[in-house]
Amino acid sequence: MIKDLSTRECLELLGANYIGRLAYIAHDSPYVIPITYYYYNRRNNSIISYSLEGHKIDAMRKKQSVSLEIDEIESVKHWKSVLVHGEYEELSGIDAKKLLHEFSAGVKEIVNRKKGKDVAFIHEFSSKLASTQDPPVVYRIRIDKVTGKERVD
Repeated sequence: MIKDLSTRECLELLGANYIGRLAYIAHDSPYVIPITYYYYNRRNNSIISYSLEGHKIDAMRKKQSVSLEIDEIESVKHWKSVLVHGEYEELSGIDAKKLLHEFSAGVKEIVNRKKGKDVAFIHEFSSKLASTQDPPVVYRIRIDKVTGKERVD
């Protein structure tokens, strides 16, 4: 049976994960790519992420309306999926630096809680960013709407 998730259940799933699929529009075509995110501000319903300059950032600067899909799939008959609709907002200066720190700490906590894994890969983010001369673009997705479905048979 497939049922709707409540807003609370949707936000719990969003907060319990860190990998999602970002959807945006570029040149009148939809694109969907995996990103690492952190649902950092439950009070303001916002998601934080970052990227280097490129296609995705250029597109979101032009059309700020984006979506993020998150799922947990155990089997064909047992899954949950959440779709977030929101607005892209680029951050800079001290705000960007502070939120990038919160992103890193938050993702580490989720990985440790979910999988009990070593979070050394977080260091890879920093190393990758340090190897380029361009600073990362830190952005927030302000959530406008969240919906979700669940199948449990």
